[in-house]
Amino acid sequence: MKVYTRRGDAGDTDLFGGPRVGKEDARVEAYGAVDEANAAVGAAAALSAHEDLRAICRHVQDRLFDLGGTLATPDAERRRKSAVPALDAGDVAALERHIDALEGELEPLSRFVLPGGSPAAAAFHLARTICRRAERRCVALHRREPIDAASLGWLNRLSDLLFMMARVENRRAGVGDVPWRGRQP
Repeated sequence: MKVYTRRGDAGDTDLFGGPRVGKEDARVEAYGAVDEANAAVGAAAALSAHEDLRAICRHVQDRLFDLGGTLATPDAERRRKSAVPALDAGDVAALERHIDALEGELEPLSRFVLPGGSPAAAAFHLARTICRRAERRCVALHRREPIDAASLGWLNRLSDLLFMMARVENRRAGVGDVPWRGRQP
């Protein structure tokens, strides 16, 4: 099987078990942004020297792939028959457990921080912002065609987790978070 089909050359794509739609369709935007988030999490994991953080990333990437499959399959019956895995409350709770565990390593924040610090922390911050974009695209789709609440909650928690992972990377590297200083005279 070839990687290219030429079917999308005119700006349309096939949804799994669904119609052809424009590549600018809200559903395509949503699963495309989720795919971007997955790549960004993979890049951050590649920069991390910490096996526990890389393991969390691998789990997150699997769930992002599941979410992309769900979003690319508009027909619920087709999703069920194809065993496209959906995110659920247990997935949200798993992210919350990771957040709580990582937060236990950190000093409480007393001010806003800027994305940066160590290369791995900067990559986690970038992944966080891409995750937020994926969340916005999924919310836009949800306003048009409802998607499950667990997926929206999971994306919201994921950006929180990525923020914590960035801070943990900085702490473990002995690099301070980059504080926002506001306007300087």
